[in-house]
Amino acid sequence: MNEHEIPPPDGRPVDVYLDLLRVRMPNDDYQLLLSVVEPVLQAIDEQQMPTIDFSLDGDNAEALPQEIRDEAALVIATAVTGRLDNEVVEIDTDETGPVRVVTDAATASDPERLGEIADYLRERHQQNEELRGIAEASGLPSDF
Repeated sequence: MNEHEIPPPDGRPVDVYLDLLRVRMPNDDYQLLLSVVEPVLQAIDEQQMPTIDFSLDGDNAEALPQEIRDEAALVIATAVTGRLDNEVVEIDTDETGPVRVVTDAATASDPERLGEIADYLRERHQQNEELRGIAEASGLPSDF
């Protein structure tokens, strides 16, 4: 077992991470962060993830500062993975522009692995564009 996978003595990794953020962040920012992540954390606890409509990049995200969005992504990743070594990395592809991805520290520091993720993002973007074209040609909504 790696050091980052050892459960903290005082609770779940996500609780420890939130406690660290509470100390580090201004109170207003921390409260804003909690308003974003609490419904998601509750759904994770209740194992209701498939019914959640949640995005840190949607229309409502415009009001959130990038730092809060990044921290929210890290909190959720910690809740899902139980790991405290998650990082947000920005991967730039010509097709999509910069994309922020949450990954573990080892992947974040591995250029080859980041290249594989960029390739996946390019492929996924191409598939989405093909599906969007099919939907438009068929008279179906294409705002997915």
